[in-house]
Amino acid sequence: MAKKVLIVSNSADLHVDLLIPILQAKGCAAFRIDLDAFPRDYQSAQWFAAGSLRQWIRHLPSGASLDLAEVGAIWSRKPAEFSFLSPDLGVQERIYARAETEQALFGMLYTLDCFWMSHPLALRGAMWKGEQLQRAARMGFRIPASLTTNSPAEVQAFRASFDGPMIFKALSSPNLGGEDLADDERVAQGIGTTLVDDAMFDQLDSVGELACHFQQYIPKRYELRVTIIGERVFAAKIHSQDDQRTAIDSRDMSAAILYEATVLPDALRERCLAFVRSYGLAYGALDLIVTPDDEIVFLENNPVGQFLYIEQLIPALAMLDALADRLVEECA
Repeated sequence: MAKKVLIVSNSADLHVDLLIPILQAKGCAAFRIDLDAFPRDYQSAQWFAAGSLRQWIRHLPSGASLDLAEVGAIWSRKPAEFSFLSPDLGVQERIYARAETEQALFGMLYTLDCFWMSHPLALRGAMWKGEQLQRAARMGFRIPASLTTNSPAEVQAFRASFDGPMIFKALSSPNLGGEDLADDERVAQGIGTTLVDDAMFDQLDSVGELACHFQQYIPKRYELRVTIIGERVFAAKIHSQDDQRTAIDSRDMSAAILYEATVLPDALRERCLAFVRSYGLAYGALDLIVTPDDEIVFLENNPVGQFLYIEQLIPALAMLDALADRLVEECA
């Protein structure tokens, strides 16, 4: 009997909304856990007895249920804050409730010996940007000169060590933690990759508040977004230098720049695959720069990075379908 796909994400994840009908059209059933509604809208049980294990999860609003023995593949997609039946838990109650919920849920999921895209332990190991840079350099990528520090003096010395501009970018999230806040709680919308100008440099003492990440600015001819799904590689060439709004940070979607499919040279393709595999990941989204001299520069890997916007701009890449095929293959 064919097994099912379990998807762990949140209720705002459009990727999941679009993937589930594709899975169903391929004859594969899916069960979705929205962490922002868990455990409020779910019941679950993990029962050890007489040397056997029985586990199930039920979605209360729809009545859908899942015997975890039926799971053949898990897509571990996006995190979210848990929700509880009582909306007015005190601070200590909420801390305890979160910890117990995490223990209960992942204590179930980690028992499953099935295909993960990708396992949360592998995802956590792959998320550290400083370690990524070291690994990328060790695997043959060129990386930008980089500094992470809370010492203003170190920033001054770093800036003096090369010619040309310096950039600042967030290590964790360009949203400055805003994704974990309600709209009325946000005090800033975020910050993208930013050239450090004289005015910013005059405020260098603020670096002492917490570690900040700086890099030498690398001139670009264009950028590459390389999405890896299993063993398949999807490369998008981003003409970020065609518009001033995307020249420094290509994530400004208000600029109608060209995105086009491209084929990577074999050596680069294999290096990207090897980088993602080295973490035990089944998915990765790498950001690379191609310089005016056609050198490839590694920026970062996003182990649960977005890919839908790339597919919307380049429909021929058909990454949703490729992802569905990979999950269905494991459930056959």
